[in-house]
Amino acid sequence: MNFEDRLSRLRKEHRELIERRNYSVEGNGVFERYAYPVLTAAHAPLSWRYDLDPVTNPFLMERFGIHAVMNAGAIKWNGRYLLVARVEGADRKSFFAVAESPDGVSGFRFWDRPVVMPEYGEPATNIYDMRLTAHEDGWIYGLFCVERKDPDAKPGDCSSAVAAAGVARTHDFVHWERLPDIVSASQQRNVVLHPEFVDGKYALYTRPQDGFIEAGSGAGIGWTLVDTMDGAVIRDEKILNERFYHTIKESKNGEGPHPIKTPAGWLHLAHGVRGCASGLRYVLYLYMTALDDPSRVIAEPGGFFMAPEGGEYVGDVMNVLFSNGWIADEDGRVLIYYASSDTRLHVAESSIDRLVDYCLNTAPDGYRTGLSVETLNRLIDKNNGKTV
Repeated sequence: MNFEDRLSRLRKEHRELIERRNYSVEGNGVFERYAYPVLTAAHAPLSWRYDLDPVTNPFLMERFGIHAVMNAGAIKWNGRYLLVARVEGADRKSFFAVAESPDGVSGFRFWDRPVVMPEYGEPATNIYDMRLTAHEDGWIYGLFCVERKDPDAKPGDCSSAVAAAGVARTHDFVHWERLPDIVSASQQRNVVLHPEFVDGKYALYTRPQDGFIEAGSGAGIGWTLVDTMDGAVIRDEKILNERFYHTIKESKNGEGPHPIKTPAGWLHLAHGVRGCASGLRYVLYLYMTALDDPSRVIAEPGGFFMAPEGGEYVGDVMNVLFSNGWIADEDGRVLIYYASSDTRLHVAESSIDRLVDYCLNTAPDGYRTGLSVETLNRLIDKNNGKTV
């Protein structure tokens, strides 16, 4: 196939992928998945991946490989659904890129260029997993993981890393003002900004860790107040959502996107991690905190809210669901953007009413088999005599 024929085919396939209509699949009453991923490596513009000059690229080879698209912050902005996605190149470096859709489930198109994120301090080796918050101070903040090589690594150790929480803010998603990384005594790679002031301060959901991978003494999702986002320093953290033995969050847990405010309380989406024979298993779960005190948990259903299904199991890092973005529409619809196996980005749909009902009326984890069976028997007793 000559250059022009190959280019014509690539353009046709890319256009068909972007224009493909998505549709929801019947779910479990809590949410519905959509049939197709909303973003994949194949969604990246051809001009990112190929040199389109037949003189310098006569075989029309990929010159910049795009390997995966995942873990996107999400926001409704000027009537459009925007995702700030983590895009990973074939070189294993991640960068941010904005994609938008008219309806939030189909037709996501990347903007022409990736985000050019200003550096702070020592240039980062890798940045990823941005949480977006439209804060009441008027800025849109992006908090993300900043990864650098561990300066104390032993000679020959090319894998040890240290993590910090990066901070940037914008009004248009093109121009970003980089603020200092958050200062913390612990490694912080999972920090989320609450959308409102609390007691006149900025509120952060944190995840203190002893190391880059292992939580160590880090007990779960933390909460702290800071005076400013321009040089934030974490001094006092309290753990609001703990890890527990033999649960979906025994190894780690972390806040996903910032919580959604509802009449019944703040609605939180988080991820939980446990070890299994195939490695680490990531699932999603929900919990709620009080309106008058977002650091006080008022409900947490037992077990996972979402876990990998079908083809979601397969990818670069198997058996993983991760979310750092959701959007609540004015009519109560909630779109949950989640990545599977560090490879592609999906969407599921629910509503404020359904998610709150799920949180408030689903039994919590009893932390042992006997109490799980008691919960099940109560449901069976309630249903006795009912026609199903």
